Amino acid sequence: MRGFTHTTPLITALITYSLILAIIIKAAADQSTHDDHHPLPPFSCGSTNPSTTSYPFCNVHLSVDERARDLVSRLTLDEKISQLINKASAIPRLGIPYYQWWSEALHGVAVAIGVENGVSFNKTIRAATSFPQVILTAAAFDPNLWYRIAKVIGTEARAIYNEGEAIGMTFWSPNTNIFRDPRWGRGQETPGEDPLLTGKYAVSFVRGIQGDSFEGGSLKDGRLQVSACCKHFTAYDLDNWKGVDRFTFNAHVTKQDMADTYQPPFKSCVEEGRASGIMCAYNLVNGVPNCADYDLLTKTARGEWGFQGYITSDCDAVSLIYEKQKYAKSHEDAVADVLKAGMDVNCGLYLANHTKSAVEQGKVSESDIDRALHNLFSVRMRLGLFNGNPSQLPYGNLGRNDICTPEHQDLALEAARDGVVLLKNSAKLLPLSKSKTKSLAVIGPNANVAKTLLGNYAGPPCKTITPLEGLRSYVKKTKFHPGCEDVNCTSAATSKAVKLAKSADYVVLVMGLDQERESEELDRVDLVLPGQQQSLITSVAKAAKKPVVLVLLCGGPVDVSFAKNNPKIGGILWAGYPGEAGGKAIAEIIFGDHNPGGRLPLTWYPKDFINIPMTDMRMRPDPSSGYPGRTYRFYQGEKVFEFGYGLSYTNYSYKFVSVSQSKLNFKTLSTTDRPEQSGYISVAEISSESCEKAKVSVVVRVKNEGKMAGKHPVLLFLRRDHQGGNASPVKQLVGFQKVRLNGKEKGSVEFEVSPCEHFSRASEDGTLVLESGDQYLVVGDQKYPISINV
Repeated sequence: MRGFTHTTPLITALITYSLILAIIIKAAADQSTHDDHHPLPPFSCGSTNPSTTSYPFCNVHLSVDERARDLVSRLTLDEKISQLINKASAIPRLGIPYYQWWSEALHGVAVAIGVENGVSFNKTIRAATSFPQVILTAAAFDPNLWYRIAKVIGTEARAIYNEGEAIGMTFWSPNTNIFRDPRWGRGQETPGEDPLLTGKYAVSFVRGIQGDSFEGGSLKDGRLQVSACCKHFTAYDLDNWKGVDRFTFNAHVTKQDMADTYQPPFKSCVEEGRASGIMCAYNLVNGVPNCADYDLLTKTARGEWGFQGYITSDCDAVSLIYEKQKYAKSHEDAVADVLKAGMDVNCGLYLANHTKSAVEQGKVSESDIDRALHNLFSVRMRLGLFNGNPSQLPYGNLGRNDICTPEHQDLALEAARDGVVLLKNSAKLLPLSKSKTKSLAVIGPNANVAKTLLGNYAGPPCKTITPLEGLRSYVKKTKFHPGCEDVNCTSAATSKAVKLAKSADYVVLVMGLDQERESEELDRVDLVLPGQQQSLITSVAKAAKKPVVLVLLCGGPVDVSFAKNNPKIGGILWAGYPGEAGGKAIAEIIFGDHNPGGRLPLTWYPKDFINIPMTDMRMRPDPSSGYPGRTYRFYQGEKVFEFGYGLSYTNYSYKFVSVSQSKLNFKTLSTTDRPEQSGYISVAEISSESCEKAKVSVVVRVKNEGKMAGKHPVLLFLRRDHQGGNASPVKQLVGFQKVRLNGKEKGSVEFEVSPCEHFSRASEDGTLVLESGDQYLVVGDQKYPISINV
């Protein structure tokens, strides 16, 4: 280039381009590596990228609302449409990276098999702490435990992101549905059948995973550690049963059941938990697809409950609205239906494929799209993804040393211990003596299969301990035979199992179900143990020297009346799917190093309950047709084990110490003049001040009558006289607390009960009402009368 005395415009342009390119490469380098040479996660608004720092959406001093509005205003229509799906495209000109909305964290950071998620475990981080499946964790009845679990999950999720091994921070958990029917394959993902229990679990989980305090209200400026999502909204509890599938099922739900069963957990998840995400479910409710229901998504969730966040469809749910459900008349109508209903992002490609033509046909306006994008970018901003280098921000110090820590794995063990339910313990067979048990036979297809411990929606665990491994750590001379090839148990090696049983001091059978019998898209058609399991158990029990111990791994209930009534089966434990440390927890309980305290979060029905169609959504019984109702609140038939049942190695006694008020007069508390009604008042007519004054403080003394220390959930119920007929629950849970007591120790627990919330039930039109009459607070075998006058 020597001899040139000045630069041409072309050379000037080239130099300028080279400088810009160098800056971009530098910025990319800053984003791609830490000092320790692993990639940084994707983020926007880095200080080394001068092309974006001047944009208002990068200005952290502005509100999230202002920033999101600015960002959306800069997008072209095509760019906007590219953001309406879970695989949100990068927008390089604005420094916005690719984002994956779909990540899973049901009971540990997880993956959805066969699809790309925000977390994939396919790089240097290969595991995360795997807690028990939710149905078992719920059996602990311990909101503080649930919070601590979720806090660990959120910490590990953010740590994986900080390590550059995640492209999404929006986790589609918790499952907030009611376990309505015992055959449901996904019931294992839920906290059970009770709305209060499910709501409290959701609140604890959301607060923990999002980085809030246990009490709530501590998210500074709405900043999220990760984002939680209440799913599947709403009345979703059937996957695939006898040719009826979730994709086209039209759930007929009464206003009454919607108001006091299906919706309350979601209301709690949003109002108290402050969840930043909601997933609308596949199914229709009363003829309207959930993702196209304006009353549900906008009027109820955003309007009545104050939801602030994004709403995603379940995967490919939008396509069904036209293609299978025939609710919409065209692709473009389906797009319009969901965007105008209030849905924001489509899991799948449907909106990417059909939104532009919907705009061109005038069925969707750009403002409909802008509304959705505002919600989407607001959540990404609350996650700190538009605040520059995450290592310099809150949570930026988390990394691989915060994953699978000893403390996290100890918590997984604690959760499994506290959830396991002792269903039978004849003649105090359990715990077995560590010193006197010289030989042990372990039999069963679930005794040594690590993956069965995890349940569904699980990530790769830090490590696993199977029941066989756990038991071997107590008894050196432990022999094992699976008894069957797998849980289907189409044929059983009975003679070999019997021979083994005869040779040992004690026998532990580990039986039950697995994900081949109950899972997503797989509901059960029976409530019994599969194949030859029952006959194998009975034969082994008959041959054994002493009564045997039966351990059940399953999510949904199984009719084990044969074992309950067989004196040769001395102990029965339900261990759900107990997570990575499940085998150790089971062994510790069997040998007395932990005192079981779990209580069933659902009713265990007899096997003939399958005569009730799974498609019947009614909660309340109908004596005229013989319909028995559902869940402990309404079901009036025989039970194998009831909700809240659970034994211990000690006994606990209760006494009501004080009840602050036992006569509640609501006649003078109405906010409106109203004609005399027959025995009830609408809760909406009672002022919030009056509801506050009506709150009842209940103190219960609990005594551990035995010698062994234990954690014990104290469950407080309201039991009604039947003046409300079949419309009123037989009883309902109004509070629960965990107490730890040493042998012979006494302790007190205090419940604050709000009659407006806890004593109400829905009328036929969905209005929450309080009924006149005598009712009872019940804990264990103790009851305390409460009189309500309306």
